[in-house]
Amino acid sequence: MCRAHSTRLLQTPNEYARLPLSSGTRIQPEVVTPMQTQVIISGCSGGGKSSLLGELQRRGYATVVEPGRRIIAEQTRQGGNALPWSDMAAFLREALHVAAMDLKTMALNAGPVFFDRGLIDAAAALQRLFDVPLSQSLGESRPYGGLVFLAPPWPEIYCADEDRRHGFYEAEAEYHHLDRTYRALGYEVRLLPKSGVDDRADFVLDALADAINRPADRKGS
Repeated sequence: MCRAHSTRLLQTPNEYARLPLSSGTRIQPEVVTPMQTQVIISGCSGGGKSSLLGELQRRGYATVVEPGRRIIAEQTRQGGNALPWSDMAAFLREALHVAAMDLKTMALNAGPVFFDRGLIDAAAALQRLFDVPLSQSLGESRPYGGLVFLAPPWPEIYCADEDRRHGFYEAEAEYHHLDRTYRALGYEVRLLPKSGVDDRADFVLDALADAINRPADRKGS
């Protein structure tokens, strides 16, 4: 049985109001300089990511809304076809484009900045669904900080909605591929606890503080 969420979308920046569809898939290296305080929160669809981002924003931290949600809203408004249920490949290429713009926009923010999904999520989906190599969509870049948080599959809270039309089985398959992809690219993956949003926010902030303060020779150990 679906349980009600406090999930809400954050305000969409004006600069995304008229984004054109991108024609390519490779990102520009100058917008992906990694910073430890650029933090990805990814994982299973419907796993409580947006609620967590909302709590982090409430505590005063900079957050970036999931690219896919913004793309769906804009494509629906325009009557476009770059939607997961119409043209998934075009949707994922646009997600790469928007995520790269997010990084460029936040490049001067000392952080922490918390991203709801990002470049690697879109690249991983292109790889899983269309056999596009990560080397083609990401090149040699490894954006964001080295610590990544994944929301694990949580069927008790999973709910479909107007933007999330796939079922839990597909969400779980996506999660496992993301987990493998982030680890293969050398990121340190932490699984979010299946607990309330306050506990999850504390968990993220404590782990990030530990990673930032950790001696260089212990990082990644």
